[in-house]
Amino acid sequence: MKILRFLLVLTVIGYVGWLAWPVVGPMVQGGFADVAAGGFDLTAPQMWLWIGAITLYLVAALMLGSGNPKAAVAYFLGFLADAVLRLALDSRGGGSGGASADMAERSIEATTMAAPAAGGVDPTWVVLGALLLIGVLVVLVSRRRRRTRVPGQLAA
Repeated sequence: MKILRFLLVLTVIGYVGWLAWPVVGPMVQGGFADVAAGGFDLTAPQMWLWIGAITLYLVAALMLGSGNPKAAVAYFLGFLADAVLRLALDSRGGGSGGASADMAERSIEATTMAAPAAGGVDPTWVVLGALLLIGVLVVLVSRRRRRTRVPGQLAA
């Protein structure tokens, strides 16, 4: 179980990196001035959902790595923010909401493009299904194991 937990932590952190790349990429390549010049607007609702999803996924990965059983709650809150953002952007057909919303849209489009359209299924649903499956694994791994004592056994 520890190996599966470790792999799940790496998977969630990798997904967080993938989601955050539109901001992290320019910072790595040219510094924070490039991100600020791109119009990092915190007033767009898409941006708050995007930042919330990234933060909650990162918190869930850290909690899961430390063995905290509440990691599943943080993961599913992040999943909820991510799903709302994906479905809102998918229903609008991308939409426009400024440069910061464009960063969130580029992040969502990148993860959607990474998932191939399987048998005519929309890639957004494929990505959401994969994230839900990871969430179920997070729940299974983060549950506390209680030792059961057999009758007559002394407490340790």
